[in-house]
Amino acid sequence: MLPTILDLASLRSAYATGLSPLDLVEEIIARCSASDDPAIFITMTPEEELRAAARELVARAPEPNSLPLWGIPFAVKDNIDVAGLPTTAACPAFAYQPQADATTVARLRAAGAIVIGKTNLDQFATGLNGTRSPHGAPRSVFDRNYVSGGSSSGSAVAVAAGLASFSLGTDTAGSGRVPAAFNNLVGIKPTPGLVPNVGVVPACRSVDVVTVFAATVGDGIAIRRIMEGYDARDPFSRQATPASLPSRRPRIGVLDGAEREFYGNRDVEALYDAAIERARSLGAVIVPFDYAPFRQAAELLYNGPWVAERLAAVKEFLATNGGDFHPTVRAIIEGAKAYDAVDAFEGRYKLEALRQKTRAEWAKVDFLMLPTSPTTYSVDEMQADPIAKNSHFGRYTNFANLLDCAAIAIPAGFDADGHLPAGVMLVGPAFTDDALAPFADALHRAAEAGMGKDRNIALPEASRVLPTADDFVPIVVVGAHLTDMPLNHELTRPGGYRLRTGRTDGSYRLFALNGPIPPKPGLVRDPGFAGDGVEIEVWALPPAAFARFVQNIPAPLGVGKITLDDASCITGFLCEAHAVTGGREITEFGGWRNYVRSTSPVA
Repeated sequence: MLPTILDLASLRSAYATGLSPLDLVEEIIARCSASDDPAIFITMTPEEELRAAARELVARAPEPNSLPLWGIPFAVKDNIDVAGLPTTAACPAFAYQPQADATTVARLRAAGAIVIGKTNLDQFATGLNGTRSPHGAPRSVFDRNYVSGGSSSGSAVAVAAGLASFSLGTDTAGSGRVPAAFNNLVGIKPTPGLVPNVGVVPACRSVDVVTVFAATVGDGIAIRRIMEGYDARDPFSRQATPASLPSRRPRIGVLDGAEREFYGNRDVEALYDAAIERARSLGAVIVPFDYAPFRQAAELLYNGPWVAERLAAVKEFLATNGGDFHPTVRAIIEGAKAYDAVDAFEGRYKLEALRQKTRAEWAKVDFLMLPTSPTTYSVDEMQADPIAKNSHFGRYTNFANLLDCAAIAIPAGFDADGHLPAGVMLVGPAFTDDALAPFADALHRAAEAGMGKDRNIALPEASRVLPTADDFVPIVVVGAHLTDMPLNHELTRPGGYRLRTGRTDGSYRLFALNGPIPPKPGLVRDPGFAGDGVEIEVWALPPAAFARFVQNIPAPLGVGKITLDDASCITGFLCEAHAVTGGREITEFGGWRNYVRSTSPVA
């Protein structure tokens, strides 16, 4: 029985215990047929094509979970190309048949993921509320009277309703984050240029970003890493170098004074304050900062010449098909005609002046924590005042791409009645995408808000994001230092943490050494050996602790570079070859843990 929310850990576990991709496809088909929200998708992948995709995957990679996203179902916002399905941008007259997948979609499919359909959006990705589509308004999974957020509305609802494991959105003004808040999801907004936009219908080409909606931070980061990477066909693609955060104990900037605006929504304000206290309890230093220059930069996106980029994206189509536009979308885009080239340069000058002012605030903090949206509205309220109320949603999101930031939106809990969710987002300087993730994950877990519409489910341990800061040194362990083994405390006491489990490549042999107490194995590399690899764990230690740990390793053990089955090469425990002479080879057990179990007395 599959859970409501199809997070990666749950699906991988199900696949490992007998579920097939074809079984999952049948479940997705059944769930979509039973959905009570007809506005989530614009185009579904035909059922027979879904089944064929599942069969093709198994033929290509028969072993369960043998690809990073083996059999994982995902949905794609309908301004991103999927070969075989039309791209419409929620405007039927604009529709075209792409000949190839967008770069992001191609990379995800190569990793084993299966596209289930194209999702609804605010037309031409213009809006943050989800009501600007001729295909209807996808609704919040918690109350059909309320908006789902936009423009990536259908993408968020598909994941929150359990119809997909993850989905792709786009984010120019906050469209990959606001829908996450309204549907109790994680929204991953990469630094502009980190993920290519090839095959994406542009909104504002210079600041558009492809985003991920997922159940957990760990899922979202794993998916983003598969999508990212330079693509020369995208003029805004960048060769990225990950940035670290300067403090082990993060300094988090929070709203203060007059810049705290929630448009009368005391529930969201209370949830924001509760998130601040959770951050404090997790060890963060809370620093009030001046949001004013960020807010002024945010206002440029719709009240400045950047709106002309929206016109540039569709000007030829608008000239011939103005009547096919949603009225609000058309009014916004046609407003761009009021700007000229002088306005564009003056807007750029103003943005750069504001960027200089934000530098003083960044000097105080490592990253910001802001409400994802300060409030929410019903569909009726939004449609009665579509411009003003939509702008409320973007108060804290609109600056992020203009100022070259990374952001992760996470759930922050539910209002006092347990009715509607709200969220917060962590925002950091360019390319802090990975650096933000451990604290975002910890904060999500501390909120105990569940995932999507399942608000009571615990987040899986397998998706936990551990710190990977530059001030930690990785080390591979194979024996008595493994989790739950007698010497594991030598790693945990000085502040070490487990990064991941894995295996060596096939050239390593494992032996039970004679004499050590507690018993220990010896790992030896034999270049001529072709085995299945040996179970290992990769841990991380602070540098000083790493030095003490290595200094105290007794002979015949030592450290050297160990090659893992993913071709990575990491410092770890090795044994001098002479010491295994006469010892029992235990390579056949696959690892020290299995060997120890085999020698333990049976009760």
